[in-house]
Amino acid sequence: MSKATKSKRVIKVRDKFLFFIMPAIIIFIILIIVMAGILSEKMIQSLSEDALDSSLNNQADNITSWLEKNLENFSSVKQTIEATNPDEEELQEILDSFYGYNSYAKEGIYIGTSTGELYKASDSTKTSGNITSEDWYKDGLTRVNLNYGQTYTDYKGDSIISASGIINLNRDDLMVLAADLSLDQISIIVNSGVKMDNAYSFLVDTNDNTILAHPDTSLVSTNINSSSDKLLSGVAKKIDNQDYNKEEINNYLVSLTQIDGTDWVLVSYIKKDIVMSSIYVLIKKLAIIAVIAILLTSGVIIVIVNYLIKPISKISDGVTAMADGDFTISINSSSNDEIGIMSDKVEDFIVRMRDMLKNVALESDKLQDQSRTSDVVAKSMYEASEKQAKAMQNLNSTVDELAKAVNEIAINAQTLTEVVSDTRSNSAKANESMQESVEISKQGKTDMEKLSFAMTQIQKSIEELLLSINKVGDASEQITGIVGLIGEIAEETNLLSLNASIEAARAGEAGKGFAVVAGEIGKLAQNSADNAQNIAKLIEQIRNLISDVVTQANTSAENIQSNTVLIDTAVETFDKIYENIATSNNLVTDMINGVTKVDDVATNVAAISEEQAASADEILETSKQMVEQAENITRNSEDVAANSEELADTSEKLTSYVSKFKLESDDEE
Repeated sequence: MSKATKSKRVIKVRDKFLFFIMPAIIIFIILIIVMAGILSEKMIQSLSEDALDSSLNNQADNITSWLEKNLENFSSVKQTIEATNPDEEELQEILDSFYGYNSYAKEGIYIGTSTGELYKASDSTKTSGNITSEDWYKDGLTRVNLNYGQTYTDYKGDSIISASGIINLNRDDLMVLAADLSLDQISIIVNSGVKMDNAYSFLVDTNDNTILAHPDTSLVSTNINSSSDKLLSGVAKKIDNQDYNKEEINNYLVSLTQIDGTDWVLVSYIKKDIVMSSIYVLIKKLAIIAVIAILLTSGVIIVIVNYLIKPISKISDGVTAMADGDFTISINSSSNDEIGIMSDKVEDFIVRMRDMLKNVALESDKLQDQSRTSDVVAKSMYEASEKQAKAMQNLNSTVDELAKAVNEIAINAQTLTEVVSDTRSNSAKANESMQESVEISKQGKTDMEKLSFAMTQIQKSIEELLLSINKVGDASEQITGIVGLIGEIAEETNLLSLNASIEAARAGEAGKGFAVVAGEIGKLAQNSADNAQNIAKLIEQIRNLISDVVTQANTSAENIQSNTVLIDTAVETFDKIYENIATSNNLVTDMINGVTKVDDVATNVAAISEEQAASADEILETSKQMVEQAENITRNSEDVAANSEELADTSEKLTSYVSKFKLESDDEE
């Protein structure tokens, strides 16, 4: 065992286990207590809010019920008066009879008219200035059925709410029936109707945020908007925003609700500390329970850990003994858990190590014998390797000469390949030129054929032109005949006009008009004769021109015929040229194919030569390596001999190492 191992501080598994498990359990218990406290706090707060809402709704229902009950009472009085349709005296009697009927309406029932009159009970102290300007009168004019208006302070300083509505007594002026209710009863409901202990309520008119009822009477009729109290100012903000949801304001749990049929809002509140006081007691109890649970749990865990860790101590002692070289120990465990499995495996390891060390001792003895035999074999290998090295050197010289010869063949084959490659390149260029010549001759042949066809067409056109010209000549002959006929007619007409003139002269005065007509006819006949002569001259000129054109057309036709013969000859010549060029092209193509085959053969020869040269180089390199290996074998043989001696020394040392382990007990020895 090394000094570092001896000086190393040992921490038991038991201590480590407790170090990690105890804080985790303590934290777990604390978390449970904290979660229980938080959940209890939320639950109690929720229950308190529900209780506050229940109390608030109960008070609101009581206020609504009280208002509706009084409103029904006043409505029944109104219906009674309308049903009797009384005169003024009867009306007064009715009002007097209902005075004191409702204890909350101290002034009884009263009626105001649009003329400013006020009908009331005789014992009533109700006073009024200008009735039509009173709020209760103006509110009443807006409805037939009785309903409440806004709260106000009367001349006595009491908070009053009036129920008013139009009453129909079949009179000319408008009449409004009204009754005043004191809010004292509402204050009683607000202050004493709270079901929840330590909770309070107050009533606010949302029209002007005035407090109508409050446990602190000094705050009644004050405006919560101008209050410095944080609770009242917070409630004012919620009312202004028409937010009637539950909320915590200045450490108060606050709940709001609107009274049906009015503009009033009832507010209930309780201090949060009062609600949470039971939570604080519960948290203290939970803390005490947590401490007790931690102590009990710690004790139980320590006992369990000691019981579970005890078998591990036996394993630790056994491993320590093995580290000191004692393999005679035995670890037995009756446990059937993971620790029992670990003990069994350590016991198996001890047995296997004990057997293995014994075998190592036996093998070390055999190793000594084998090392002596290896020494003899190594010397024999050394002598054989020297002979092999000499033979490999001779083989190396022979292969070197072979490699030189193969390299020369490869160089010559490479030169042949380059020459053939150049020839193939030139042949390819010649093939390209021949292909161009073939294409050019083919195009020339095509052009000559087109030219021959065009000359044939021209010849046909000339022949058609000659036919047309001949037709024109025939037509001019016909025109000449017609012109001659016109001339004869003009001469006869001229003779007739002369005869007519003679006859007109004979007739005297009676024939003067006829003489004038005959003269005009004579002039017309003379003009016709002159024009006919001119036309005859023109036609004669046309005939001469047509004759010249026919002559020239015949000459052109003969020339075209000659050119057509020459073009046909040229086409035949181009056909022969094209056939010769095509034949030459095929020969060049065959020559290129032959050169390509020669190039392939030369390339293969060069490749084979290079492969043979490479193979020769590889053989040469291999022979060199074999020479080196032979030399290495010689050196290794020397090393084997030396190693065999070292192996003998190692086997002796191995035997001495194994002897340090205690493999058998003193009794077995």
